[in-house]
Amino acid sequence: MKRTVTVLVASLLSMASTASNVVAEPACGSFNGVVPAGANTTGRFAPFFIDITGLDLGTAPPTRDPSNPSYPRTTELPDGTLPPAGAEGNFIIGPTHAPALETVAKDGVARGTMTSFTMTSNGSVIYDPGVIRDDPPDCPNGAVYSSPTVTGDPSSLIVSTSHPGTWTRRVDVYVPATYRRGAEAPFIVLGDGGMPPYKDLVAILDNLIQPRRVPPLIAIEIASGGQDAQGSERGREYDAVSGTYAEWVEREVLPLVEQHAGVRLTKNPEGRAALGISSSGAAAFTMAWFHPELYRRVLAYSPTLVNQQWPHAPWLRGGAWEYHSAWAGPPGPDLTIDAGVLSPSGPPGSPLIPGSPPKPIRFWFEIGDQDLFYPNAVMADGMHDWVLAAERMAKALAAKGYHYQFVFARNAGHVDPPTIAQTLPAALEWLWQGYPVP
Repeated sequence: MKRTVTVLVASLLSMASTASNVVAEPACGSFNGVVPAGANTTGRFAPFFIDITGLDLGTAPPTRDPSNPSYPRTTELPDGTLPPAGAEGNFIIGPTHAPALETVAKDGVARGTMTSFTMTSNGSVIYDPGVIRDDPPDCPNGAVYSSPTVTGDPSSLIVSTSHPGTWTRRVDVYVPATYRRGAEAPFIVLGDGGMPPYKDLVAILDNLIQPRRVPPLIAIEIASGGQDAQGSERGREYDAVSGTYAEWVEREVLPLVEQHAGVRLTKNPEGRAALGISSSGAAAFTMAWFHPELYRRVLAYSPTLVNQQWPHAPWLRGGAWEYHSAWAGPPGPDLTIDAGVLSPSGPPGSPLIPGSPPKPIRFWFEIGDQDLFYPNAVMADGMHDWVLAAERMAKALAAKGYHYQFVFARNAGHVDPPTIAQTLPAALEWLWQGYPVP
């Protein structure tokens, strides 16, 4: 892994040296939610096409119409209701999102316990050193929004202010009240641990476990490595389309969980789940995709199934966009890496899910009608519409016969808190269907 970090640093230096051959942005850019200036919105078969069909461009981000002909068919539910228990396929909910009753702690319900510990990059093998990006003062993500792209390729962002550094993160472990010491327990790994979307998780698990609606599972909230998007440790871990993050969790996090919380974690992949929000939602799916022998149940809110992988990878130029859709840029060789050597593979442009045999993954995911849309204006690459990505993901999963439930939420933004409070209990119950509850 030390060699991987060396390659990463070399990539940073190489990108900095090509900065003269790019289209620059202002010193401190800002979040975007509209069609980027100069984007290709008319040439459907030309490179980097941005499809604006069915978008209400009067809001930022645009409000998407779920009846868009570019989206797969879906079932619209009465406002305030959720899909029937165990239902699979595509559903529309909202616009009202009242919190589920399970989000509130109840008298008479046994409460689980929490244990916390801290990890640092100095103790890591896989993620040491970490990655830090220098942003302008008082301008979070400013270096990302002001970074240029390679001339003629808006999908390849050059972030020259990223460099090796250290990270410290907290891990919080929920152990249910019914856990029997020494027993192997099912568990769920949560990316972006400690974030507000998980504020009701403990109450939800207590309220679901006691009536045996889900197994007595352990929840492991792992904080991100810091910052966001390209050039950050969080982006490096979550947006990478590889098995590295799952391997880090397996080798470096789970042994510490067992040690600090005094638990035994199951080795059965059917008893292991991953949950995430935004980029950690994409990472949750990536964990199962590359390691189905470790994880087979995935839950994600507003997953970043778009082109966020950084540095730009010539063998997977669209990052997580290529789970469901082909590279949106000009035709070129699709490359694979074997023993450190790049070589052609084919056919060019084959997305991962359509081009692979089905894997034993059960996937619940949600997207909001006002979810992210080209948040970085300089990346007008046709691969940064979160809603279109989720819709195409649903279509790809259906075509390959996956067990999935996709929820399109009206009146909802990115990682929408009311929608999470409304749906998370039912989503967890759906996710664990088929797993024995003792």
